[in-house]
Amino acid sequence: MRSEPQATSYRADTPISDLAEWLGDPVAAANFPKTELRFRNDRWARAVGLDHLSDAQWTKHFGRFEPLPDNLPQPLALRYHGHQFRNYNPDLGDGRGFLFAQLRDSDDRLLDLGTKGSGQTPWSRRGDGRLTLKGAVREVLATEWLEALGVYTSKTFSIVETGEELVRDDEPSPARSAVLTRLSHGHIRIGSFQRLLAYEQAEEMAQLVDYCLSQFPGPPPPEDAPGRDEPAVILMHQVVERLADQAAAMMVAGFVHGVLNTDNMNITGECFDYGPWRFLPRWDPSFTAAYFDHAGLYAFGRQPEALHWNCGQLAVALRLLADAPPLIAALERFGQLYMEAVGRRWCWRLGLEPRGLDADISLVGACEEAMRERGAVPDRFFHQHRGGRSVTGALAKAFSGYDSHTEPHSYWEQGEVFSLLVDDVEAIWEGIDRHNDWTGFNSAIEKVRKIAGAHGEALLPFGHLTDRG
Repeated sequence: MRSEPQATSYRADTPISDLAEWLGDPVAAANFPKTELRFRNDRWARAVGLDHLSDAQWTKHFGRFEPLPDNLPQPLALRYHGHQFRNYNPDLGDGRGFLFAQLRDSDDRLLDLGTKGSGQTPWSRRGDGRLTLKGAVREVLATEWLEALGVYTSKTFSIVETGEELVRDDEPSPARSAVLTRLSHGHIRIGSFQRLLAYEQAEEMAQLVDYCLSQFPGPPPPEDAPGRDEPAVILMHQVVERLADQAAAMMVAGFVHGVLNTDNMNITGECFDYGPWRFLPRWDPSFTAAYFDHAGLYAFGRQPEALHWNCGQLAVALRLLADAPPLIAALERFGQLYMEAVGRRWCWRLGLEPRGLDADISLVGACEEAMRERGAVPDRFFHQHRGGRSVTGALAKAFSGYDSHTEPHSYWEQGEVFSLLVDDVEAIWEGIDRHNDWTGFNSAIEKVRKIAGAHGEALLPFGHLTDRG
């Protein structure tokens, strides 16, 4: 039932080149002491025609970053600003990553290959431009499990260990180093538009809007939407739809991103750029992932608020091109879209057929209350009640009238429930760190991909051209 990436031949296409003069800076990757391949995602490499590469060829492209054929001749470190914990920062940009290549998949969608930990750029400030191996391992685990849970996320494409010793405040040092490559539909952020507003570059912003509409097409605004024919308004509606669904997807997955700044908000609606993430050990709206989030701004229960606020910052930026009322009208759709997405995603994860917004939200509320009362791990709760089984009392009443669409699968019959809580992640990392033993890591990836099939066909994000995943 799961929709898998479809194999295709390699097709380079670099429309970003038309914007490169003002959107990014040509850079070069660091010259790493070594390039040891640790993870290659052949499942998604097939989708862009790169699964045929030998390991040696792979490390040349994703460790040394030799250009792919007919692709970008030199990587681009993208420029952007952003609100970081609601404080505006004009000194951002790709400080330890770059856009490496652009390709088309079998459905002719544009896909980007971007990096993390590839070296210093003009935007590194005082940073070393590097990534720890632990950070790379954590990002693979996050993206694989989120994809299995139906979240629209970037895909970790490659990890290459690079042989440097890094000093970090939040990890035991010296730490092993790595460079990560991720596959996404785009790397244009809300912060990209904020930068153009700061410099009052209306012509460039109009070009960026056109780029987003042509490369990441979506449905038109509602028939009664004011200004529905204006490109900036169309984009605003699409981004509101996408980020409302992203917020819902994270909540239903029990996922806490940790750092939902505007420079971490992708116009495509993809969840990406994973740092201090956590999955919930219990249903707790106040649970935070980042040790430095002292005020709980990005706590689990405040994530929808954060994404709504970020959409508001996009509306402010797009005022350079459009009047406020049509942009505000688009922004005001967020709440309703979010609730609809929560209902349908909740039912999907429980293996139930939706019954309509009121019933579905009532079901969500009953499940949340049950999880709070029991102190249940969300992963275990959804497993236990998949298809409406094992429900009693008030919960049975909430499930009444729902039809199951769950198909038989060994995962739902077994007692072991897969989770990626912080202790699970640390145990996987301990084997790598102490003994260079990747067995636990590889086993986790294998389990996650099997469980993804148990969930059945994944959901389409609202208003997006993507297929499953």
